[in-house]
Amino acid sequence: MADYRRIIPCLDMKDGRVVKGVHFVNLRDAGDPVAAGRAYSDAGADEIAFLDISATVEGRATARDVLRRTAQAVSVPLVVGGGIRTVEDAQELFDGGVSAVSINTAVVRNPALVGDIAKRFGSDRLIVAIDVRRDQQMDSGYEVVTRGGTQPEGLDAVEWGRRVRDLGAGQILPTSMDTDGTKAGYDNTLNRLLAEATGLPIIASGGAGKLEHFYDAIVDGQADAVLAASVFHFAEIGIREVKEYLAGRGIPVRL
Repeated sequence: MADYRRIIPCLDMKDGRVVKGVHFVNLRDAGDPVAAGRAYSDAGADEIAFLDISATVEGRATARDVLRRTAQAVSVPLVVGGGIRTVEDAQELFDGGVSAVSINTAVVRNPALVGDIAKRFGSDRLIVAIDVRRDQQMDSGYEVVTRGGTQPEGLDAVEWGRRVRDLGAGQILPTSMDTDGTKAGYDNTLNRLLAEATGLPIIASGGAGKLEHFYDAIVDGQADAVLAASVFHFAEIGIREVKEYLAGRGIPVRL
């Protein structure tokens, strides 16, 4: 992975528009994905995540038309998730210029898909997203959820992280339902547990609200990348502002 920490704005997509909610619900419109993607690319984003959050629940593929237009508008790596169920789905996205795919529900249903995609395209192009909610009955304190947070799986998040690592995942994207959209900070306990248990690069997600939160995710959460949505979409914090702040505190970033 890169020797600098990556800043990744996230386009959560529904019905062709960027949306953002709190705890995975109460979604509000956050703009046009093509315009947002172009702006973030121009602003210095290291990567852009395009996550079709309703594709799995609605039983469809990722919205291809808006994805194609977004991919054409950006000049940085594009990570895509939502509705990817097969190697062929991944192939279609890679053929369209996508740099990496992020998969959650499909690999819980069919763990062998991790190895199938990793062997064909390389582990570096496969991110396994792990959505969780706090549950003290789990050894780690976190339970895996799928289908946009609507389906508890009875899987311990850290144990699942180890398993997908062994199957060939290249990175892990954990999101805590409890911190998502709250702007109260990332769940760095979750991030650190997964980083230490798997040794894989962790993309922190869910909860950024101020500059300190990005720093904390990297230092306390041991994250290799920080993903955020609300603070970027609603112009509360700029990508350049985050990078300059981190650089000023000794974190290596690409300026």
